[in-house]
Amino acid sequence: MSDEPDAGEQGDLISRLRAVIAAKSEQVAALTAALDAALERERCLELRLAEVERRLSMDSSDSGTPSSKERTGAKEERKARQESERERRKDRKRGGQPGHQGKGPERDPDPGETRSAEPPAECRSCHAGLAGAEAAGLRWAQVIDVQILRKVTEYLLPGLACPCCGTVTFAEPPPGLHAGAVSYGPVLNAAAVLLSCYGNVPAERSAQVIGMLLGAEVSAGWAGKAIARVSAQLGKAGFDDAMLAALAGEDVLAADETPVNVLDKTAPRPAPAPDGEKDPEEKDGTAAAGSPHVLITRTPGGRLTFLQALASRRKGSVGGGIPAAFTGYLMTDGYTGYQHLLSRIAGIQQCCQHYSDIAVMPMTDADPCCEGEFLMAVSA
Repeated sequence: MSDEPDAGEQGDLISRLRAVIAAKSEQVAALTAALDAALERERCLELRLAEVERRLSMDSSDSGTPSSKERTGAKEERKARQESERERRKDRKRGGQPGHQGKGPERDPDPGETRSAEPPAECRSCHAGLAGAEAAGLRWAQVIDVQILRKVTEYLLPGLACPCCGTVTFAEPPPGLHAGAVSYGPVLNAAAVLLSCYGNVPAERSAQVIGMLLGAEVSAGWAGKAIARVSAQLGKAGFDDAMLAALAGEDVLAADETPVNVLDKTAPRPAPAPDGEKDPEEKDGTAAAGSPHVLITRTPGGRLTFLQALASRRKGSVGGGIPAAFTGYLMTDGYTGYQHLLSRIAGIQQCCQHYSDIAVMPMTDADPCCEGEFLMAVSA
């Protein structure tokens, strides 16, 4: 009698084995899913722990926390950290280190003027007189300076009488000049704009600086009008639209807002938040009136910088200042008014000195002050 199972028994055995394999496969899949979920929870917990540690380590030097609300020992830790940063190795000499490429001014091969200094009168070693001594070569020294010359140009505007009606028609002055009036030229206008806009110097102080440096006694009112004239010309040229289009094409932008004082107290109040949305400026269910702000939007390296006036800091105003066509990453200080932009941009990243170094997505090709910054929130 044969010990081998018949065909029916073999089929039944194979079915049972397949059932066992299927059950084991389900168990493996369940265990794999549970492991993936555990790893995801661990990753989230690590991020939360890092955020908590960041918040605990913040003080008045790297956040908006007032010194009166700093944690115990923060002042001592900050002082110790600053002292350690100032420490210099004993074998390290002051100044540039060997191999460091200097960035001083280079010698001009074609100077505009050449002068000769008086030859030395005595030897620097033995102090013997050098009268009649043999020449032994030359050294050189260059100085770079500017010469400020006050220049006044008067344009004569001839008039011609019409042979038909006798009307006298005078020639028009060059652009920017007015007949019968004294105007300031493009150099002085450029100085006023650079000091006031780029240097952020008040108009009155700008006028004083121009008077001291350039020898032209201009008024604070004129300095303010110089800015208004440039602003009007940029507006006619479509500067705002061109800047927004350029910013929208960037992969990464940085944004920050700051309050400003305005003379016009009749500015319109910000509109209420849409139904179902909570505005970060709301207090106790009542929308705060808000205050005027300036929104600064720029590329990380500062190649493009755009300032916009905002009615308030509410999310509708702040978010509206970001170009609508921008879809890249936005670096902010963590203000929640930017969070609603996640529905249309790639992500929001904390940046600069305000924020944490949580290693999720390091930035590249960014501003040196933004090295080691990382992605904090990514849209789905």
